[in-house]
Amino acid sequence: MPLNVLIVSQYFWPETFRINEVALSLRDAGADVTVLTGKPNYPDGVIFDGYRAGGTLREDFHGIPVYRVPMLPRGQRSASGLVLNYVSFAASGSVFGPWLLRGKRIDAILVYGISPILQGIAAIAVKLFKRAPVALWVQDLWPQSLEATGYVNDRRVLKAVEWVVRGIYRYSDMLLVQSPAFTDSVAMLAPREKIRYHPNPGELALDSQARPAGESPVPFRRDCFNVVFAGNLGTAQSVETIVAAAERLARNERIRFILVGSGSRADWIREEIARRGLTNIDLPGRFPPEAMPAILAGASVLLVTLAREEIFRLTLPSKVQAYLAAGKPILAAVDGEGARIVAESGAGLAVPAEDAAALAEAIVRMAALPAADLERMGRSGRAYYDAHFAPDLLARQLIQLLEEAVRARHSKGARG
Repeated sequence: MPLNVLIVSQYFWPETFRINEVALSLRDAGADVTVLTGKPNYPDGVIFDGYRAGGTLREDFHGIPVYRVPMLPRGQRSASGLVLNYVSFAASGSVFGPWLLRGKRIDAILVYGISPILQGIAAIAVKLFKRAPVALWVQDLWPQSLEATGYVNDRRVLKAVEWVVRGIYRYSDMLLVQSPAFTDSVAMLAPREKIRYHPNPGELALDSQARPAGESPVPFRRDCFNVVFAGNLGTAQSVETIVAAAERLARNERIRFILVGSGSRADWIREEIARRGLTNIDLPGRFPPEAMPAILAGASVLLVTLAREEIFRLTLPSKVQAYLAAGKPILAAVDGEGARIVAESGAGLAVPAEDAAALAEAIVRMAALPAADLERMGRSGRAYYDAHFAPDLLARQLIQLLEEAVRARHSKGARG
């Protein structure tokens, strides 16, 4: 009999998050998957066309039932709107979730624990009705991530958030960490025996070894060394480091920076390009996931950056898996776990976070390497990906972890 898994995630299709593909991979690995989520409004903070904030809704995602609860949109750059968005999903998921799922068998509950961790409250409410274990997949460390990104600096608020996190961890049966470096931080708020390591998988669109179909929507100059950054252009990504490195290399006409994506710092980048008179940075914008394989395939090297914060030392950016899968050399201006993976895989070079001089120097070094050396880095990265981050491999491992949680809960019930 297949394992019946309920995924609880505030974010889900048609929003673009890795949990969409995790749901498909779990289904393909033999699990019976259901999703409890909110109304799509990320990243612009406005409810998507065809949806409304109020009311419940049942949809189908490639054969997977999706139940949506009422939720206030996050709004645009509003701290109060973000708080109401977080709280509204936790509250409505707790109230409407058990009702929507009435009569449906649930063996295990998986919480996709990106911010906000408050969504774990909705999962715990469902747990009380379904008597199913909750596995919280910790993607962000709270309250540390709130402080590191500058959203919250008040020590009293951070202490209150820590108290809430302790409660969510306490009522979760298993805590999955996306990075081994998360373990000690999570263990400060929860029993260590609850913690298991389970990394994020790579993207399904990049998982195939086949050559990407179609041409890249981003025009690449074949006579240039194209340094491609793909993803969120926000505070955490230390885009200032990229701009500073580009300024250092402004006279090198062969090196170009292509920053694919959008985010809170995109306008700042445009302003700095104009102010500094830079001609070696392109901002082509965001593209749908299906376009990314061709875009990454056109890169000479793929760039990942993070701010120099202790929490980011512990984090493995999900784009690292995507880059490894693309089979392209990687240049990482990050500390800690991300740098370790790049070095261990042999996929490229790592320099300290926020060190624009070191980043510029590393780009020059990589641009001078023979094509055969760059191709060897790409192959090494892909081999490491296949061994550690392949979606089908991790889906089977995730099912085993959830089955472990089910057995532990049954054993506890029998003893009780």
